[in-house]
This record gives sequence, C-alpha cells and structure tokens, in this order.
Amino acid sequence: MRALNRIRGFGRAFRSSQRHRGDLVGWLRRRPQIGAATGLYETALLLSNALEPKLKELAELKAAGLISCEFCLDIGSALAHDSGVSERQIRDLPRYRDSSAYSELEKLVIGYAEAMTLTPAVGGDLANLREALSRHLSRRQIAELAMTIAWENQRGRLNQALGVRPMGMSDGQACALPET
Repeated sequence: MRALNRIRGFGRAFRSSQRHRGDLVGWLRRRPQIGAATGLYETALLLSNALEPKLKELAELKAAGLISCEFCLDIGSALAHDSGVSERQIRDLPRYRDSSAYSELEKLVIGYAEAMTLTPAVGGDLANLREALSRHLSRRQIAELAMTIAWENQRGRLNQALGVRPMGMSDGQACALPET
C-alpha cells in the first residue's frame, strides 16, 4: 500500500507541474541507457517499503536543501506533503536540531542525511548516527534509508549540473529552501 500511495503522490506532483517539464527528460533521452538505469533505480526505491515514506521524504529534502537543488526541493516538498510532513517541519529543516516539530527518530534521520551529504561523508558522525538509528530501525530500514539519501545526492547533483529547473509542483504549499 505504501508503494501505491507513493506512486499516486508522484503522479499528482507531475500533473501539477506547470513549467520546465522537459528539462531532465531532454537530457536523459540523449543517453537512453542511463535514462533506463535511472528509471529502474527510481522504481526500485519507490517500491522499497521497509521504511516509512515520511522518513524518506525528510531525508531527501534535507539532502536536496544542502545540495541546493531547486528541482529536488520542488518535487520533494510536494511529495513530503503527501507523506504527512507538516509545513512547520518543512520550514524547520535548516534548524531541525532545535525544533520541536520532529520526533527523536526524525531528527536522527535528518542528521544522517546531513552527515551523508556533507563532504567528506566519513568519520564518527556517520557511525554514531547509524548506531543511534539502529535503536529505532532494522538494518534493512537503515540500508534503505542510506540508499535513498545516496540517490538523492546523485539526483540533486545531476540536476544541478544539467540545469534542471523547478516545475512548480509545490506551488501554493510550503517548500523547503536551499541551505547555505
């Protein structure tokens, strides 16, 4: 059911897009093998259901904000609304540590996304966060979370490099902002 809800959310987001619809597809169609591989990975993550979608969306939004990918923030904010992320949570992402809008687990997930996105992504921070997450999540869920964050890093950096612009999917809603 989670996968079906996420697929519906993607459909709603893309139907609501108002501009720049062809940016990413315009680039990926030039390399069909890469486009197909991207579609397969996106589908695999979409169908992975070990982790609550709200946690994935928070992690993706944090990574997108740190990368400053406006397209990712646009679609991510629309999908986050569908997954139950509140407007306050979206606004408080840059200061999540001090916000009462998040549970302990949500703060750990956002911190893990931050630690994976910062360069270099090594050291005790990741190990400590992974250990703290293991008190709340299974190894399977942590693996899914790490793959989701890593993919958002790839996705955001690719979109930035190719100049993929926001499509207006979150227009009229709270939208996460790039972080400095």
